[in-house]
Amino acid sequence: MAINFFMTVNNMNGIINIYKEKGYTSHDVVAKLRGILKTKKIGHTGTLDPDATGVLPVCIGNATSLCDLLTDKIKIYDAEILFGLATDTEDISGVVMKNCPVDFTEEDLKNRLKDFIGNIQQVPPMYSAIKVNGKKLYELAREGIEVERKPRPVEIYEIILKSVTKENDKVKEARITVKCGKGTYIRSLCRDIGESLGSCACMKSLERCTSGIFDKECAVKLDEVERLFKEGKIEDILLPTEYFFKNDGSFVIKDEFKRFLLNGNKIFAADVVINKDPLDGNLFKAYTSDGEFKAVYSFDINTGVFSPYKMFLQ
Repeated sequence: MAINFFMTVNNMNGIINIYKEKGYTSHDVVAKLRGILKTKKIGHTGTLDPDATGVLPVCIGNATSLCDLLTDKIKIYDAEILFGLATDTEDISGVVMKNCPVDFTEEDLKNRLKDFIGNIQQVPPMYSAIKVNGKKLYELAREGIEVERKPRPVEIYEIILKSVTKENDKVKEARITVKCGKGTYIRSLCRDIGESLGSCACMKSLERCTSGIFDKECAVKLDEVERLFKEGKIEDILLPTEYFFKNDGSFVIKDEFKRFLLNGNKIFAADVVINKDPLDGNLFKAYTSDGEFKAVYSFDINTGVFSPYKMFLQ
């Protein structure tokens, strides 16, 4: 079966693993890509602050249906913490709110980092896109309004202390790698680490190294996207929508039942040609006989029926 991965420019579908550079907002990246690729249906999969760099998968065309799934995935960050300084934005770009004494060792820091691994409660920063009464927190912050933020549950799987900078044997800066789940603010993590050590802290730099199945080694900058598009080689970096489900199975709907797939109906196992024996809850990419990817279905072993999980009918 020949599978048609790529489309014409006017009907472009897929994912581009962007390396966001410093100075751009995530919205800036989307806006620039709309201009470069001459298409409007584009969405990103997890906001990065303007000063942050790193992996920002961008979904195009029917792949925008994946944005919520991609946002939910595990992410890995490299961050630098500056101790002894607190700012209103919780990073180095903000207005300094206070200076604090720093009186802890590298061993103290190592021991304290263990307290932040697992399911923890985190108060989000005022400079964030979280909405309170219909208004984003950063909009309120810019008006000089600070509101109470309730702690939110986040999950941190791992924190690795990569290096430290010392002064008189006391830690002044630290570089950490953080593996975490959805909704974790690394700025706030840096803040909380500093406070837990009897000091204060802000984030000096941040790079997102991994977002789900996407990593920085395979990410491309905006100027590279523009060059490839002008050369007619955008397919070199445009991953097909179904790439996100690359580890799942697939089936081809028999022609006489194609209408059920195109209408998003349930499908019986006997109505498809499948590439592996399905287990309960397995996801399967659904193709027409001419190789067009249309949906992802989940399998119910008790009924022998595939049910739609995500539709990509554009």
